[in-house]
Amino acid sequence: MTFITDSSFLIALFNNKDINHKPALDLSIGSRETIVVPDVVLPEVSYILRRRFKYPKNFIFFEFINRAKVDLEPVLKDDLARIDEITRQYPTANFDLVDCCIMAIAERRKIARIATFDRRDFSFFQPRHCQRLELLP
Repeated sequence: MTFITDSSFLIALFNNKDINHKPALDLSIGSRETIVVPDVVLPEVSYILRRRFKYPKNFIFFEFINRAKVDLEPVLKDDLARIDEITRQYPTANFDLVDCCIMAIAERRKIARIATFDRRDFSFFQPRHCQRLELLP
């Protein structure tokens, strides 16, 4: 199976002082699954890692993206239409753009599993391709 990551998962994975580091590490090391990383999370993760830890963490992050079993997934123009629908469907949810991109990509690729520690948005969202998203770890 395949799962999509969000920024919170990747930041925890590369921050060994984060309370969610061990669950993120266990999932990424213990999994033989393909990890889908939406391209829109790259700038967010890189910025936070660089700001908190300087460049060495960024180098490790880039190495992970290049060497691990990772599919870098772009946001397509059709995804933007779905993102617009999602934000209009949930006007009071205040979903951020990156989370909406992940939701649209999950639907397009028919992926029901999201690796995240930001559970609120993904728990609230009801995807078209499955009853609910399974939140990992």
